[in-house]
Amino acid sequence: MATNTFKRKLSSAVGTTATAVGGYAVPMDTQTTVIGLACANRTASSVNVDAYLEDSDGTIVYLIKDAPVPSGGSLIIVGGDQKVVMELSDEVKVVSDTADSVDVVMSILEIDTSA
Repeated sequence: MATNTFKRKLSSAVGTTATAVGGYAVPMDTQTTVIGLACANRTASSVNVDAYLEDSDGTIVYLIKDAPVPSGGSLIIVGGDQKVVMELSDEVKVVSDTADSVDVVMSILEIDTSA
């Protein structure tokens, strides 16, 4: 019987180097659905954020590109009715145009299919 587990993955002070949110990649025997993805600007100026899904072949598909996040503001990229299904080894990555500027929270539902 499959086991469902809600989890959260965090990345703090994301900057100009693309970061896999929480270092998370979909493990073997697991189906993962992103049910929430939020970025918060921790700087005194507006920043621009990219968020994308990268698969094991290196294919990149943007969830959002060059989206402005005002100082002290946040951007909800995934939530509400929108969900993103991830497959084996997929990663959600975030990058900002400003060093150490964005905190990211990703909420996921993992279904362990090994049982």
